[in-house]
Amino acid sequence: MGNETAYAIESLVKIVVVLGVTLGVVAYTVLAERKISAFIQNRLGPNRVGPWGLLQPLADGLKFLFKEDVIPGHVNRIVYLIAPAAILVPALMGFAVVPFGHTLNVLGRNIQLQVADLDVGVLYILALASLGVYGIVLAGWASNNKYALLGGMRAAAQMISYELALGLSLIGVLMVTGSLRLNDVVLNQANHTILGFLPRWNIFTQPVAFVIFTVAVFAETNRLPFDLAESEQELVAGYHTEYSSLKFALFFMAEYANMMTSAAVIATLFFGGWHVPWIQLDNPIAMGLLQVVSFALKTGFFLFVFIWVRWTVPRFRYDQVMWLGWKMLLPLSLINIAITGVVMALAQ
Repeated sequence: MGNETAYAIESLVKIVVVLGVTLGVVAYTVLAERKISAFIQNRLGPNRVGPWGLLQPLADGLKFLFKEDVIPGHVNRIVYLIAPAAILVPALMGFAVVPFGHTLNVLGRNIQLQVADLDVGVLYILALASLGVYGIVLAGWASNNKYALLGGMRAAAQMISYELALGLSLIGVLMVTGSLRLNDVVLNQANHTILGFLPRWNIFTQPVAFVIFTVAVFAETNRLPFDLAESEQELVAGYHTEYSSLKFALFFMAEYANMMTSAAVIATLFFGGWHVPWIQLDNPIAMGLLQVVSFALKTGFFLFVFIWVRWTVPRFRYDQVMWLGWKMLLPLSLINIAITGVVMALAQ
C-alpha cells in the first residue's frame, strides 16, 4: 500500500470517528443538559426511555424524524431550506483542527490524533465561528416573520460585538506560543513548567485572555446569558420560530456542536489540551489513550460549565450585552495585549 493511499485511508477513518463521536456527544449533551437542569430545579428529568433515561436522545431523534415537516407559505423557500445546513456544517467542521491527542502508534504507523493539522488552525476556528451567524441571519430573514427577523438581527449585532474581543483575546496566547497551529499551542504548554512542577498552561500565563475568550464564546454560541437571538419571553423562539421537524432539530444540533467545539478549543488553548501533567507512561499506546481521556475530561468539564451557567444565570438585557462587549471586553483585550508585549520584551 502506497503512502498516499495509507494517508487517505487514515484521514477517512479519523473523519468518520470524529464525526461519529461529535454527533454522539451532541445527542448526549442534550440529555445531560436536561438531567443537570432537573437536578438544579429539584426534579427527576428524563427517566422513562431506557435505563435512567439513557435512550432518550434516540427517542427524540426519531420523534423529530417522523414529525410533520411544515413549510409555511409565506417564507422564501430556497433560503429557508438552506439556513439550517448553513449553520450546522460550519459547526461540525470546526472540530477538524482540534488535536484530541498527540500521536498513537498503530501497526507500526504513527497516527496524529487530529483530522487536519493546519498551520493556521486558530484562524480556521475563528473563520468558521464567524460563518455560523449567516445561518441564523438567513433563517430569520427567510422566515418572513417579525420575531424571527429580530432574532437574526440580534444575533448579527451580538456576533460583531463579541467577535472582536474573541479574536483579540487570543493575540496574547499566540504571542506567547509564536504559532497559529493548535498542536504548537498544546506543545508549548506541555514542554514548559512554572516553579519547576506546575504545567505552564495558558490559564496561568493568560488568565485575563481566558476570561474574555470564555465570555465571548458564550455570546458567539448564543447560550444564556447571551441567548438574545431566541429569547423566548420576547421573540417566541427567535430565528427558528417558523421551523419544525428535522430542520428544527438541525438548529439544535448546530448549537450543541458549537458548544462541543468551543469547549474543546478552550481546553486546548488554556488548559493544555491533551497534555497530562506529572504522568509519563512507558507504553506509548497507553500514554496516547491517556492523553485522549485527559482531553475528553477537560472538554466534558467545560460542556458542564456551559450547562451550569445556562440554568443559574439570568439573561442579560440587550443594552447590557452591548455594553459588556464594547466597553469592557474590547478594552480589556487590548490592555492584555499591551501588558503581554511589555512582559515579553522585559523577559528577553
